[in-house]
Amino acid sequence: MTASPPGLDLAGLRRHLDSVRPGLVTGPLAAEPVTGGKSNLTYYLGDGRSSWVLRRPPLGHVLPTAHNMAREFRVLSALAPTSVPVPRPLLLCEDDTIVGAPFYLMERVDGTVYRSADDTAGLPADAAAALTDRLLDVLAELHDIDPEAVGLGDFGRPAGFLDRQLRRWRAQLDASHSRPLPGIDELHEALTRRVPGSPTPAIVHGDYRLDNVIVGPGGGIAAVVDWEMTTIGDPLTDLGLMIVYWDGLSTIPGSVSAAVGPGTAFPRGPALIEGYARRRAVDLSAMPWYLAFGYFKLAVITEGIHYRYVTGHTVGEGFEGMGEHTPTLVRFGLESLEED
Repeated sequence: MTASPPGLDLAGLRRHLDSVRPGLVTGPLAAEPVTGGKSNLTYYLGDGRSSWVLRRPPLGHVLPTAHNMAREFRVLSALAPTSVPVPRPLLLCEDDTIVGAPFYLMERVDGTVYRSADDTAGLPADAAAALTDRLLDVLAELHDIDPEAVGLGDFGRPAGFLDRQLRRWRAQLDASHSRPLPGIDELHEALTRRVPGSPTPAIVHGDYRLDNVIVGPGGGIAAVVDWEMTTIGDPLTDLGLMIVYWDGLSTIPGSVSAAVGPGTAFPRGPALIEGYARRRAVDLSAMPWYLAFGYFKLAVITEGIHYRYVTGHTVGEGFEGMGEHTPTLVRFGLESLEED
């Protein structure tokens, strides 16, 4: 840990914590950026006795509807009492003069985050299958929660959700569009023409995948993290994106989904669809559309990361090659629609 990592004013943070949570920090405060995330900035904090996690928006270029700390904090607070495991939220600060941006603080959950094929190489097939089952259990549990019952009834607008999502991601693409991207307009137009009917609205994580969970010592899921894109909407967007990571992105060298790639012991996408169907009675006949939408969404996110990297508005490692993945994601999306 360091005394002054990029994007975090530790002196300002310490003064704020001493004011609003006196006694929380008892020693010199240090921090280090957490690798792996490619959107909001995440830091481990410690004072030599206790440790926490702090989240703040990326530096510089921030898209209008993204990186809302208050929304993410509200989701964690709503889900903390449920069966869906999340880190315990501690405090929210929307004053951007404290550390340079709004932020929130949460407990640090111990466990393992599987990010690479090396991380999962030693997992036998039965352990990989059991972890996959638990991932599906938690996803189904999330989608079965009544948003009203946990105080999230007004958190999203389910009516017209998919149409609005397509418009939103198109707008975010336009806000970070700095180079030609062949095929992405065709993909967006095809998705817009063929929007399916949605099942009962649910709490949607927005980026559910293996490396967004912390696996506990016994192999169970200790916490689901990265709730920045959560809303109320079509739950099949979560399943579709999970399979996009599982079967599509995992084939791209150096991707965030290498931990579940074809060379590992994890079951493939069709098994995930079957497993979800056993847990929830929903019509899954339109899954090719949801896969294509997942690829479009990831293409937009990847392009946004590329934009922030080339303009010098992000910190950490692993950003320099992100832009190379966008054309592949567009191609995978178009191929998914051809299967529909």
